[in-house]
Amino acid sequence: MKATVIVDALTPADAPRCAELEQILFPGDDPWSARAFLDALAWRHPYLAARSAGGAPIGTARSAGGAPISTARSAGGAPISTAREGDLLVGYAGIGFVAGPPDAEAEVHTIGVDPAFQGRGIGRALLRGLLAIADEAHATVFLEVRTDNDVARGLYESEGFAVVGLRRRYYRPSGADAHTMRRDAR
Repeated sequence: MKATVIVDALTPADAPRCAELEQILFPGDDPWSARAFLDALAWRHPYLAARSAGGAPIGTARSAGGAPISTARSAGGAPISTAREGDLLVGYAGIGFVAGPPDAEAEVHTIGVDPAFQGRGIGRALLRGLLAIADEAHATVFLEVRTDNDVARGLYESEGFAVVGLRRRYYRPSGADAHTMRRDAR
């Protein structure tokens, strides 16, 4: 039986699991610590969590109500599901606003999905959640992605991002290059 993925707000209690996933996902590129996630939340940056309900293996990413999680939102764009005890955090994403109206800009801080849960739409759902938040502010959105991460770049391009620049040796300590990508305000 396939379990449900719940997308809701990241909480301070999630910070240690996020740091654990960072160590797995980005071992050569200065993974974020639990403190970094706590600081982002303290600054009130919008961060989302994806959870496998009851910690069970998942199938297609869905809200608790059964709708695709990319559309399971309140009128204000916030995720409508809430975490329950026993839910396993399998992904996270965050965005920050760097300029306000009339020319709002946002930057994707991070997106990560547990390797055991990749390829099931969780990263796309988290990205769409962040974009919904940016769209409420009519913000142009920027992000950086490793030049050798074709899967992530393909996801971003499919959601309207285009490469607008190159940052040499952006990731530390690996020294990997990054593409800067942009999605126009909507």
